[in-house]
Amino acid sequence: MLIPLTPEILLRAYAAGIFPMAETADDPELFWVDPKRRGIIPLDSFHVPRRLRRIVRQNPFTIRCDTAFEGVMRGCAESSDKRPNTWINDEILELYAGLFERGAAHSVECWHEGELVGGLYGVSLGAAFFGESMFSRVTDASKVALVHLVARLRLGGYRLLTPHLAQFGAIEISRARYHRLLAEALNYRAGFPRDLPGGGVGTAGAAGGGGSDPLAGLQASRLTS
Repeated sequence: MLIPLTPEILLRAYAAGIFPMAETADDPELFWVDPKRRGIIPLDSFHVPRRLRRIVRQNPFTIRCDTAFEGVMRGCAESSDKRPNTWINDEILELYAGLFERGAAHSVECWHEGELVGGLYGVSLGAAFFGESMFSRVTDASKVALVHLVARLRLGGYRLLTPHLAQFGAIEISRARYHRLLAEALNYRAGFPRDLPGGGVGTAGAAGGGGSDPLAGLQASRLTS
């Protein structure tokens, strides 16, 4: 008899270093993934390319957190010319919505003129944040969301971030090292701040977003985005 996958089982899987995927959005089956190599972004050396730094300071989007979690997931599940198939099926949508309801998943959203134009979502456990997917309907929206995510993770005391984006200083590590870093991060309890302290760059003043310059304390990079 198959045991149905629940949000609680999903969290235990993340704590063990594995996560589920589907072959395509239309495939109802899920499988577990435990890669031999893992990409992480060290939070203390997050690099922001100079062009993106300028874009963030121009403040082109209203940034909100946790106001459209399902909308972000569905944006990530959309097919495109660059990504004709995604791994987010209906069961993934339901499971991660359950994590969000429990406060164990979060979204960072970019809004423009009242429309959701990009963002990302991920799972929060202990002091680890597992970035799941991101999307953009306008240029650079997902990258701006990532800058805001890192600012919040640093503020909230997180120690591990998993998405693999080389231009932001990501590194690839072995499965064994990843499991050691994960075990250490799970010994701590971080908090996901929806807002950054103060006021200024980073928001158009919408509820659930807001805050000061998300670039404060983040390293500039000469890498192109």
